[in-house]
Amino acid sequence: MNHAQHLRARVRLPAEWEQQAAVMLTWPHRHGDWGEHLAAAHDAFAVLATTILRFEPLLISCYDQAHHAEVRDALLARGADLTRVSFVLCPSNDVWARDHGPLTVYQDGSRPRLVDFTFNGWGGKFEAALDDQLTRRLHAAGAFGAIDCRRINWVLEGGSIDSDGQGTILTTRACLLTETRNPGMSERHIEMQLRERLGAVRVLWLQHGALEGDDTDSHVDMLARFTAPDTIVYQGCDDPSDSHYAELQAMAAELAAFRTLGGEPYRLLPLPWPKPAYAPDGHRLPLSYANFLIVNCGVIVPQYGDQAADQAALEVLRRALPDREVVGVPALALIIQHGSVHCVTMQLPDGVQLPGLGSTLSVA
Repeated sequence: MNHAQHLRARVRLPAEWEQQAAVMLTWPHRHGDWGEHLAAAHDAFAVLATTILRFEPLLISCYDQAHHAEVRDALLARGADLTRVSFVLCPSNDVWARDHGPLTVYQDGSRPRLVDFTFNGWGGKFEAALDDQLTRRLHAAGAFGAIDCRRINWVLEGGSIDSDGQGTILTTRACLLTETRNPGMSERHIEMQLRERLGAVRVLWLQHGALEGDDTDSHVDMLARFTAPDTIVYQGCDDPSDSHYAELQAMAAELAAFRTLGGEPYRLLPLPWPKPAYAPDGHRLPLSYANFLIVNCGVIVPQYGDQAADQAALEVLRRALPDREVVGVPALALIIQHGSVHCVTMQLPDGVQLPGLGSTLSVA
């Protein structure tokens, strides 16, 4: 067994379509950056949460007791079964659980471990001290049961990588090589970290792919995602007059040049390009259908009020994952802060325990 095979056997980052124990949410609150958009974000979260609960349990972080009461009431108003929800009272900066939540790997075949990478607000763009502490505070409060949690003093956001479950990591150079995350680290050094921490056998690097309004330096979960070991769904752009056209066409060409572990071209499924949407100050928002969430027996897809494109995106995901129910949820209230459905969620794979289901825990 060579070194890469040994690492693959010792630790593995599962694919999102593998069985899950729950999904983690960090609910929007008045202490964050939502301002006048908070009520709309709260409503969008209520729809998203009740949709997820159709498929699996939730772990929801609330800022404090008063915030918890608001969240609980919103879910009850929508008929949610709160015995399938574990609430934890823990202050946070914002809602982006994909980036401040834990990545979960399997050790020695089946034993889950939480990996808590450092989160620095996407290279210091935003305050993130509370978010960076959230995973270990939840773990200390018993939110994840007795599972091991390993803190890693190295910056990595969950939205910046995507896994095929077999050792392939898809990512972007624009994000992982930025000097504001891990200064001085080369591509080779980053690959070494991904091998050691996540069991990567190889890394597929995208040079192209960027969305206006994106704060993350091109997180791959806004651009291209595995839906099977041989299939990648990606955000297309078919409008030559659009400012994104050249960049997303170049990304599509890169994806076409990639090969599976078996040496075959990937099955590539482009997502439709939605009509532009803009923030109140006039800047363009980073709409992307690639920011979908795969759950047990389902796929939850952002919808942006462009009926034709919204429906076409659902159809693409039905082709990509034909054995799952594909459901759209409104996401314009989320994208106003430059993230969408995948950005605000983090799946907890099978084997992670949630001893607090039906109750409320509080951090020390």
